[in-house]
Amino acid sequence: MQTVDVVVIGAGPAGTVAASYLKKQGYQVTILEKEKFPRFQIGESLLPCCMMHLEEAGLLEAVKARNFQKKTGAAFMKGNKRCEFFFSQQFTKGWTWTWQVKRADFDLTLAEATREKGVDVNFECEVLSVQCGPDEQTLEYRDNEGGSHSIKCKFIIDSSGYGRVLPRLFDLSKPSAFTPRGAVFSHLEDKNRTQVASNNIFVHSFDNNKSWIWAIPFSDGSTSVGIVGDKEKIIALAENGGEKYKHFIQNFEDLHGRFADSEFKFEPRHILGYSIGVKKMFGEGFVLSGNSTEFLDPIFSSGVTFATASGLLSAKMTERHLKGENVDWKKDYEDVIQKGIDVFRSYVTGWYSGDFQTIVFARDIDNDIKNQICSVLAGYVWDHTNPFVKKHDTILPTLAKVIKMKEQSLA
Repeated sequence: MQTVDVVVIGAGPAGTVAASYLKKQGYQVTILEKEKFPRFQIGESLLPCCMMHLEEAGLLEAVKARNFQKKTGAAFMKGNKRCEFFFSQQFTKGWTWTWQVKRADFDLTLAEATREKGVDVNFECEVLSVQCGPDEQTLEYRDNEGGSHSIKCKFIIDSSGYGRVLPRLFDLSKPSAFTPRGAVFSHLEDKNRTQVASNNIFVHSFDNNKSWIWAIPFSDGSTSVGIVGDKEKIIALAENGGEKYKHFIQNFEDLHGRFADSEFKFEPRHILGYSIGVKKMFGEGFVLSGNSTEFLDPIFSSGVTFATASGLLSAKMTERHLKGENVDWKKDYEDVIQKGIDVFRSYVTGWYSGDFQTIVFARDIDNDIKNQICSVLAGYVWDHTNPFVKKHDTILPTLAKVIKMKEQSLA
């Protein structure tokens, strides 16, 4: 039976960041990944905050070498209203750009770079059972030929994403408080793209704040285009090979014909009910990271940033544990990650309630306010010197109310 220091479940961004960091510290790490890479995944627009996580894990240069599309900001549209955020103007000191990536290429790049560091990366290996104890963990898994294997380790980091291996095996999942939503999406030829459109993610709000469209440009001239809305709307758009989705994208007025004659790179795909949480993020012999913890909503592209942030912090905490330190997993890990999730939760709530849109589409948005919001959009949700982080649960509805009253008085 194979024995290693740490087993990481999942070879996505959370798992590769965690494994690469621990390998740098001298630990023997094995990754077990259920799927074969490259594989399709959404979550294609990164946030600047994740760049420092990739850098600390030693993965940044490998990603740079791929020449992915540079992303310098985000733009929100609603009818004839438009608000652009540029990361170079954010409140928090940090990275001012990032990338927009096809996840099949991005995740494979991270996995290959992690393997080159000496991590044992195993694809098409499905974890079947896990036994945890204070000092030793045992995992049973099946390989792509149907063979069964056992591996022992001192600690497990579950970065299995939507697969949610340990939440499923240990009954840790809990439902989200958000309205069940879904998304339907494809990649399209983007012949009408402007230079400004190349360096930003574009978000179009419609249907009285209930639905929105993303447009994420890639460096090969294609663009990811998706519609997010209530489950019933997405199911209807995805029927008959996504014909209604295709017609909607080609004729949506606010896109101004950008994709009217575009070729669809693959038949539209859809996902439903993606928001989910967990009862706890750690237990005896294991910790959860990435989407194995909680996934909110794709509106602010926070998924990969939480993956890399939790992957890195889980690895640092695991290192402390392996060194024999008395680790407070609740205070130093779960509470830290939860604080960042809660900030974005307030902004997701504010998006669908309309408060966020009231603020960004105001007739005259204050530059300081805009720059502070920009830092949140860049992923710096742990910077509590930023009022829009520190007071996240009250500041959006309060400011939206003030703006509404002001604009009504001017009407």
